Amino acid sequence: MKITIEVDCTPEEARSFMGLPDVSAANNVYVDNITKAMQGVSNPDQLQQYASALAPMGQVGLKLFQSFVESGMKAAQGGSGGAKGSD
Repeated sequence: MKITIEVDCTPEEARSFMGLPDVSAANNVYVDNITKAMQGVSNPDQLQQYASALAPMGQVGLKLFQSFVESGMKAAQGGSGGAKGSD
């Protein structure tokens, strides 16, 4: 038997329902700092070095972040960005 439940809510509503903290203020600070730092980047090699330094786990973290962004972009464009599991 398979039961599917679809919930239509905003990210803020989902966080509140699940009891997760609102991290939007910390996220805004992080994004502002990244934006300011990226303004000084003049070539792709410099960008790669900077991104590697920011990655929490070095290259592994960078690859994970890249795959996360790519799957988010696919989902936003209407493609299937998530993995499918067997039932």
